[in-house]
Amino acid sequence: MVRPTLKKQIPNLQEAIKETAWKQIAEFGAPALSLRAIARELKITAPAIYNYYPSRDHLVTALIVDAYTSLGDSQKSTLESLLKKDSTSRFSALGIAYRDWAVTYPQRYQLIFGTPIPDYDAPEDATTPAAAWALLPLIETVQVLYNESNLRVERLAKLTAKLKSMLEAWKQFTGSTVETEVLYTAYVVWSRVHGLVMLELGGQLPPFFTDPGEVFRREVATMINQYTGE
Repeated sequence: MVRPTLKKQIPNLQEAIKETAWKQIAEFGAPALSLRAIARELKITAPAIYNYYPSRDHLVTALIVDAYTSLGDSQKSTLESLLKKDSTSRFSALGIAYRDWAVTYPQRYQLIFGTPIPDYDAPEDATTPAAAWALLPLIETVQVLYNESNLRVERLAKLTAKLKSMLEAWKQFTGSTVETEVLYTAYVVWSRVHGLVMLELGGQLPPFFTDPGEVFRREVATMINQYTGE
């Protein structure tokens, strides 16, 4: 009997490898990710995986890029669905969509924002552009608020020279033309929603919070009041 070819067995082996990797991460955690275990699960030889991912680190990097890209795509599609809405409504929708994505894909969220994997160093040339893509919709939305004079930068604490130089270095690295205060505000807003999401995914919220979404939605509304005055 002629053995079926690998292509007939698994039409898209590269995607199958990544999907199996996500299952492993969900069950055992990212540090336990193993190419040989993936090969056993897919009933293929380890060298077949090496054709796509020469090492575990190469696979981890691919998963990180995919996760950032998925998050960024979700944020971008949220904005595109609200083109006729005002900027504060888009700001609010972005926050809600951020949590929705994280709750839907907790393994992906934890991989890019959770505990670092021992002995793994993410290559900046691959992961930094993907990370920037994920944050771009928020930065663009805050910039629109600024352009409309709806971003209350006068309420922010005084910008120190040291912090300004760091923000300018970030802008120069990314080639961004946004205002310095826009970049700062977007980063701080992200940190606040990120903190609540991490507490929720980690099961660290008080047990009385039976609907974490209520807490999250209020925080998003609070940020709108703080940064726009609406």
